[in-house]
Amino acid sequence: MAAEAAILLSENWQLAFAKPGLATDPAGLESQQLEWISAQVPGTAASALRALGRWSLDDSHDFDADEVWYRLRFSAPEKQGRKHATKWLRFAGLATLADVWLNGAHLLHAANMFVEHRVDVSGKLQSENELLIRFASLKLALMQKRPRPRWKTRLVEQQQLRWFRTTLLGRIPGWTPKCAPVGPWKGIYLETGKAPPKLALRSSLEEDDGVVSAKIDWHPNDVSISRARVFLEVGDARVELQRNETGFRGEVRIANAPRWWPHTHGPQPLFAVRVVVAREGESEQLLECGRTGFRALELVRGEGNFALRVNDVPTFCRGACWTTLDPVTLHGDSKGYRAALEQMREAGMNMVRASGTMTYEDPVFHALCDELGILVFQDFQLANLDYPIGDAAFAASLTSEVEQLLQRTQLSPSLAILCGGSEVEQQAAMLGVPANPATEPLYGELLPGLCATKRSDVPFVTNSPTGGPLPFTVSEGLSHYYGVGAYLRPLEDARRAEVRFTSECLAFANVPEQATLDSFLSDGQIPPQHPRWKARVPRDAGAGWDFDDVRDHYLKLLFREEPLALRYADPARYLQLSRAVTGEVMEAAFSEWRRGRSTCNGALIWFLRDLWPGAGWGVVDALGEPKPAWWFLKRTLQPLAMLIADEGANGLRLHLLNETQQAFAGEVRLALYRDNEAICAEGRLAVEIPPRGEVELWGDAILKRFTDAAGFYKFGPPGHSLCVASLRDSGGVLRAQAFHFPHGRPSQREPELGLEAHLVRAGSGWELRVKSKRFAQAIALEVENAVPADNWFHLEPGVERVIALRSTGDSAPRVLLEPLNARAQAKAVIL
Repeated sequence: MAAEAAILLSENWQLAFAKPGLATDPAGLESQQLEWISAQVPGTAASALRALGRWSLDDSHDFDADEVWYRLRFSAPEKQGRKHATKWLRFAGLATLADVWLNGAHLLHAANMFVEHRVDVSGKLQSENELLIRFASLKLALMQKRPRPRWKTRLVEQQQLRWFRTTLLGRIPGWTPKCAPVGPWKGIYLETGKAPPKLALRSSLEEDDGVVSAKIDWHPNDVSISRARVFLEVGDARVELQRNETGFRGEVRIANAPRWWPHTHGPQPLFAVRVVVAREGESEQLLECGRTGFRALELVRGEGNFALRVNDVPTFCRGACWTTLDPVTLHGDSKGYRAALEQMREAGMNMVRASGTMTYEDPVFHALCDELGILVFQDFQLANLDYPIGDAAFAASLTSEVEQLLQRTQLSPSLAILCGGSEVEQQAAMLGVPANPATEPLYGELLPGLCATKRSDVPFVTNSPTGGPLPFTVSEGLSHYYGVGAYLRPLEDARRAEVRFTSECLAFANVPEQATLDSFLSDGQIPPQHPRWKARVPRDAGAGWDFDDVRDHYLKLLFREEPLALRYADPARYLQLSRAVTGEVMEAAFSEWRRGRSTCNGALIWFLRDLWPGAGWGVVDALGEPKPAWWFLKRTLQPLAMLIADEGANGLRLHLLNETQQAFAGEVRLALYRDNEAICAEGRLAVEIPPRGEVELWGDAILKRFTDAAGFYKFGPPGHSLCVASLRDSGGVLRAQAFHFPHGRPSQREPELGLEAHLVRAGSGWELRVKSKRFAQAIALEVENAVPADNWFHLEPGVERVIALRSTGDSAPRVLLEPLNARAQAKAVIL
């Protein structure tokens, strides 16, 4: 079955940089005077230099120009499995052009960083061994003459990257650090055991039954299997598989199986899957195959639509595009993956996209998405370039890559969409190259064929974006929407564009909190003028603007302040407004997209997490801390939510959403305030929201009189400046809240708001109780010894808010509050 024993070869590695092309085998190294330094494995040449303090993300070292050698001297283990068992070396990922020698004998040539290799070394191991890996210069290989592409892209500088199966991350000028991965970026293992069987497992939902089928083919030389009985276990169910000429077949059927849901819509029941081999006179062998869940997926297309249904329920998919936990090593540990994905779940996000400009993630990533109920939109690692699918070697390499990914994720219920890659169709269309993805060998034949064979339960789409008269038409099919954002459209464009499903959107240079700025800017280095700041602000290649400029446009639009003047006169104020504005814009866009009458079925932000500290696209910074935009999204994306839409002459419409399996009963209160303090109109209404349902309410129906709540008619001076809608459950607990500013958001700071804050013990944690005489805008909490459940929140005048605090230390929390419209901070007092 699987390896009887496995040792991760992670200690005592060394690497050396050599002159490219001078040494092509171990013998050639003897003529070079090399400096061997300690190296991390798994890791890259960049991570080794970083660990020694000899390189940082600010450096411009071109790792693609290097030839890098890795070596490991190790003793063969005295006891590892049975004495005469087969020995293997497994290379989980080598980036990118690699040759491997063991004790001077050539073992392997690898040319795809995404493909795993397993080599039989039974007769090659000695008591003392030397493993050598040469990573050839990619830059040198790129200089070889090859056929021209049909189009060129500005995404990367070197068009010939299309021939090489490697990530574009670290090779994209404008928005990635210059840290191209070179080295054994995934683990290297010494294993003992028989050749593993070819194991095909399928999980499906057949009416109300969950079914796991198994097809197991053994190596023909494994005669011991002829006397074995093989069982398939799914949870507590166990079925003996039937033998045939090549292996075993069978299935386990679980009657009335509970369904797996994205976390916004229901629970995530999972079943452990195992294959058990019982040989006469031997103990049973177990092959742990992971866990699976049962769900049905349908991608609704036609008439321009693009919508995902999970278990026959229309599902609004929202979330962000995944980057990596570390752009230098390109991987993380299970703790880091869990923290990042739990952060998504907490924010109400139910889908993550692994885009074609990144890498494939580790199995632990997919297992955690299964556990946490986060749908995965998985691109194959193809982006923008004209890939040479007519080349047999390229096609074979890509086939192995795709088959291995689908094999690793064969039981994963969270895998929701398989996509041919990123912006290939769009790039061709923008440059006037006729390309019909349905007839392209790569996107119309190879990829959909592999997906149909390995994961027929997961919808396949040719590319992102795709559909419409041109693939970048946002009102049809799958789109990348940057109208609100890079193209400086007004907030109303989020509705006007009639977006159907956007797998990339709302890219802004989101400003992190001050602690993160302090981590990479020294005293006196003031953002955004400092060169280190600007070097990390993302920009599109060839554009005369960057995403600081985009954010500044909306700062002026929403807060009516001149960004340039603020930068000079009050940099701290500029940063606070910059932190708030992108959250306000994202909240406004998602409020439009989630409302019941919207055409939109899903939206994924570009990115979840920054690649390095700075004002990047992420709503979480590179240190894993939420940016202010994350808090705005958290309130807008919850399964139980209330949104306000300004319908002009029709007034305000409240959209009450309930995606959960339980009905909700409570009360809606709508209050209008004059001068951000005095109530001038108020109404209440009992509501019931059915499971996975929506209720729409007109503001005037709640207030029961005409108030011009939307500020449309303008009969005389404005009667109110603020509208607050609150949704409370039957116990009076605030469950959702929405604010509307009929005459624009406040932009000026006030000398006194009447803000009071108290800290109160609550079980093992604390509560922050906040109240203000006047409206307090986007209150930023600075908290020590605790983590707040909410931040950057608006506070309704005269109404107390209670914010839970999770303690992180033994001492009492210290909390400072800074409303955006106040001249001074307030300090919370312990009661």
